[in-house]
Amino acid sequence: MVNMSLNTISNTGVNIQEKATVIWNVADMLRGPFKLHEYGLVILPMTVVKRFNDCLMPTHNEVQKAYQDVKHLAVTDGFLIDASGYKFYNISKFTFDSLLADPENIEANFRDYLAGFSSNI
Repeated sequence: MVNMSLNTISNTGVNIQEKATVIWNVADMLRGPFKLHEYGLVILPMTVVKRFNDCLMPTHNEVQKAYQDVKHLAVTDGFLIDASGYKFYNISKFTFDSLLADPENIEANFRDYLAGFSSNI
């Protein structure tokens, strides 16, 4: 039992270290556009948004279809929550991949992406 606990702690530490490495790699990419004291204003929110994106990716097409089917209704949340599989959803046609595919319009497209999240986000 003790070995299992130590193994679990060890695996958790590795997982946290992997996530920290990803965050610091992103920070390194932002080094030019942002000053060091601005990282916290960017890194944490973008990490959360990226996590939401990753969670919603498997059901993105289903949410898009459900939205097209119910957008004319007065209440749509229940249908979209069911389609997403989470208590939140995003109706934007954009994903992180499609945002990166159009760098010329990334600001407007990212604003659309953020506006597509359900109100509880």
